[in-house]
This record gives sequence, C-alpha cells and structure tokens, in this order.
Amino acid sequence: MKPKKILFLEKILRLMALAVLRRHKPSVVAITGSVGKTSAKDAIFQVLSAKFSVRENQKNYNNEIGIPLTIIGTESGGRNIFSWLWIFLKWILVLILPGYPKILVLELGIDRPGDMAHFMSFIEPMIAVVTNVSASHLEFFTTVEKIAKEKRVLVKSLPDSGFAVLNVDDERVFQMKKSTKAAVLTFGFAQSATINASNINYIYQENVPDGISFKLNYAGKNIPIRLKNILAGHYVYAALAGVATGIVFKMNLVEIAQALEDLQSPTGRMNLVAGSGGSYIIDDTYNASPISTLAALETLLQLQTQRRIAVLGDMLELGDQSQAGHLEVLKKVLQSNVDFLFVMGDRMEAAAKQLIAEGTSAEKIIILGSHQEITLALQKTIKSGDFILVKGSQGMRMEKIVEGILANPAEAEKLLCRQSKQWKEKPYVKP
Repeated sequence: MKPKKILFLEKILRLMALAVLRRHKPSVVAITGSVGKTSAKDAIFQVLSAKFSVRENQKNYNNEIGIPLTIIGTESGGRNIFSWLWIFLKWILVLILPGYPKILVLELGIDRPGDMAHFMSFIEPMIAVVTNVSASHLEFFTTVEKIAKEKRVLVKSLPDSGFAVLNVDDERVFQMKKSTKAAVLTFGFAQSATINASNINYIYQENVPDGISFKLNYAGKNIPIRLKNILAGHYVYAALAGVATGIVFKMNLVEIAQALEDLQSPTGRMNLVAGSGGSYIIDDTYNASPISTLAALETLLQLQTQRRIAVLGDMLELGDQSQAGHLEVLKKVLQSNVDFLFVMGDRMEAAAKQLIAEGTSAEKIIILGSHQEITLALQKTIKSGDFILVKGSQGMRMEKIVEGILANPAEAEKLLCRQSKQWKEKPYVKP
C-alpha cells in the first residue's frame, strides 16, 4: 500500500491536471499495452509534431504522478519543497497563459488493478491506442485476461466521437472494438487491418544494419516507409500506430512517411551500438517480459552475421508465470542458432539448470552471478562482427554490462538508459 503522503500528492496533482485539461481542452491521444507503449508513443509524437503543437511524456513519466506533471508541463520536485512550490506557481501560469499544446500524447503505465480508472477520472482521451496484451505485471493481475480487462477501460472511456486504434494481430486487443461506439482503426500485419504492413526488409550499409523498410497499405494505397534509425522489425507496429493517429488528424500519407524517417528508438530499447573488438551490441536493457524478449531474439536471429550472443537477465513481475516464462525464453534461445547464452539472476539460472537437468546440452550456456563476471567473460569471448543482445528487467540493471563492452565507454551517458546521477549512484540490489 502506498504511503499517505504519496496518495495525497497524487490526489492534488490529479486535480491540478484536471484544471489544466478543462482550461485548454487539448486533444488527448492515450496509449496502453503490455509492451510497445513507449515506441508507439514516440512514433505518434514523431508523426503529429511534424504538423501540430504536441507534448509527450518525458523520462518515465507514465504513472499517477508523472502523467499530471506531463499535463502541467514540468518535472518532479522530488523531496525539495521549494521545487514543489515552483510547480504550483507554474501550474497557475499554465492556467492563465495561452499557448498550450494542441495535442497531448500520453503513455499510460498500468501496474495494478484500478490504475486505468484513476487516469480516466481526469483524462478524456480522443484517441485510445492499444498495442498488445501479454504476461507483464502478472504479479498484481494474476492472469492475462485481467490485464486485458484493465486496459479495456481506456477503450470504454472513449466518447462516441473518438477513435480506437487497435492491434488486429492481438486477439484480446482486437476484441476491444466491442467495448466502444467510437470509430475503430486497426493496424498490424494481417491484410484485414485498416492499416497494414508488408514486405519488411533490413537495410544494410557496409554489412551493418542501417534501418528497416516496409510497404504501407491503406485504403487501396501503397506507399514505401523507411525507418532509417530503427533496428527491430517489431517497431513496425509502433510506426503503424503513428500512421493511424496521423490519419485521424487528417495528415496525408506522404507527410506521415516523411515524419517517420526520423523516428528513433529511445535508449535501452533495441538500439544498435558499437561494441568492443569490432562487435555490435543490441541494447534492449530498459525492461523485459517474455514477449519482448522473444521479439528481441527474433531480431538477433534475422541479422546477417557469423556469430550471435544473447545475454539475458531475469524478467520480473511475472507472478505465477515466472518459471514458465523463463523456460519458454531459454528454450527458444537454445533451439536457435545463437552461439553463446549468458544468463544472470536467480530465475534465469533456475530455468537454465532445469533445462540442463532435462537433457539440454550445456555447451552454449554460461551462468554467471554478477555484471562484472559477465562483462569479463564477454570481453574474452567477443570477436569482430559479433552481434550481442543484452536484455533484462529494469531491476537487473543490465545496462551495466553494455557499458562494460562498449567500444567507447565514455559515450555511455549518451547511448545508454539509466545514466542519471541518481541511477548511477543507486546500488544494485539483487531482486
């Protein structure tokens, strides 16, 4: 249960945000999903900001405190009372002065039952985007269906004049169309989608991945889309969500395609960075769940290279599905053409040992207990041209491993997630 001070702060910020929204009446694009929320948010912002005045969540401001702060247009005051007084003064100015953004693009983080209802108590979305529903945060929801029910609250909250933008390839998401009278636009790879993608290809420059391209199909029109800064094929879903939202705001496909060319993935989310010894690191260390880890693995397997290395940390908040989730991921890795598998964390280690006990060859598996041990082992293993996927939940702090094998460690602050002074000083505690 949250401390009373936090609950009081959330209540005050909710009222302040509500006042701002009623004063300026921006169009709100609200995004939810088990994975892919941030990439969808980024793509939508990239598209809409090419033509409109738009504000999006910054940092990890997607919770009960971060969302109101985003609406007000300020950062947290932390434990500094004077900073909170400044936030209050800024709120007054925001209420008085013109010039507020025309559109808010808000990623809504849902951790516990009731979170979405709390957001909908002060946010009135015009567009609801749902990326997918999968086994994340099961610790508090216990079943995937309960997660779907929580996210469905967003779609139910749409006015009849609103728009639901739903992933047609996820059946639980697609069925949310029955929960609203708003217009429904679907996106995905299925030909039945309102907006669909086909012909996905990797673009290479001197044998190094330099983005992906695909064909966009909408209303009988076909247009090529190039995501020149994107490595992961599953980012196409984010791009399609951006296309759908741009269409709602009456942007043409050429405008949308041009805007998406400059889309970039945030730090720690499927970024390709130069590794030591002429290697390449796929940095996906921001967070992890079974579905996102399998998607990252799929990208690793599709890349043209001689050797592939996976470095995986525990996936947290999976509740009763933790053992099954870790086993599923490791089985997929070991059945693939990954050359080495490094694992860290009690859950990954237990799954690896169970598979070995059941007869799986231990030849590829290296079980180590710390970031430093894995870093040293990688430094001895890496060869020029290797592709190394590093992934794990936030609590595993897998970015420490990426930092240890960067070609230029001095670039860590620019390239990696969790590089603020606060995070750097925070000691790693084994979850």
